[in-house]
Amino acid sequence: MKVLVTGADGQLGQDVVQLFRNHGHEVVACNRSKLDITKQSQCQQVIREEHPAAIIHCAAYTAVDQAETDVDRAYEVNAVGTRNVAVAAESIGAKLIYISTDYVFNGRGNQPYNEYDNTDPQGIYGKSKRAGEVLIQSLSSRFFIVRTSWVFGEQGANFVKTMMKLGVERDQLKVVHDQVGSPTYTVDLAQFLLQLVETEQYGIYHASNSGICSWYEFAEEIFKQCSISAELLPCTTEEFPRPAPRPQYSVMEPLSIRTNGFELLPHWKDALARYIAGSTN
Repeated sequence: MKVLVTGADGQLGQDVVQLFRNHGHEVVACNRSKLDITKQSQCQQVIREEHPAAIIHCAAYTAVDQAETDVDRAYEVNAVGTRNVAVAAESIGAKLIYISTDYVFNGRGNQPYNEYDNTDPQGIYGKSKRAGEVLIQSLSSRFFIVRTSWVFGEQGANFVKTMMKLGVERDQLKVVHDQVGSPTYTVDLAQFLLQLVETEQYGIYHASNSGICSWYEFAEEIFKQCSISAELLPCTTEEFPRPAPRPQYSVMEPLSIRTNGFELLPHWKDALARYIAGSTN
């Protein structure tokens, strides 16, 4: 299958490109210089010329705090850019996978959100990603919306890399314990996308690694697996004020994965072990 990947040089995009190629797909890897999704004419031209059977739309504005003041740009990329990709995909009959986020929920719940729960994003990042979801659903007839959370991978900055670095540099570290969610390894998410794109089981999916933890518990496991001896102290969100609101509870129920017969993603501790093994080799 010919697959076009937007945001191909991003944390998830690079793993998607590599995995799909390894499985024999013809992959058109598009970074921003090859395909600026905010330019509608360029989207139409590139996607029509390449004529992929499927598009994995990984490109996004993901600077959560910066989005609070850079509102127009967040919407330009996550809403307008997504519309441009959706319209171009629909014009050639391509399947479309849109990567979304746990930030589309308000994070004030106390039980896992399933795919059909009402969304209520609180910050600009979540609102702009939700706008992208709405546009996909309005303009696409062959779409998958895949919401994920707490992503970490070999490429780019992420929580695991930060903890591994700070754990060595400092004797003591504070990490918030009152935000709960599920980490997601990009390799495992890419593997799910590989399975998903070969089907016509369209709809919304929640895809994170299995298991639940707080950021503090996540850091605790990172230190344990890396044999880092720095002292870890739990703290509250209020002790670390940020421009954008963080979901207190962003656990997502993989209802669609189960009801459509897919396998659940591995436990996050297992994913972390594989990531660390790969990054230390």
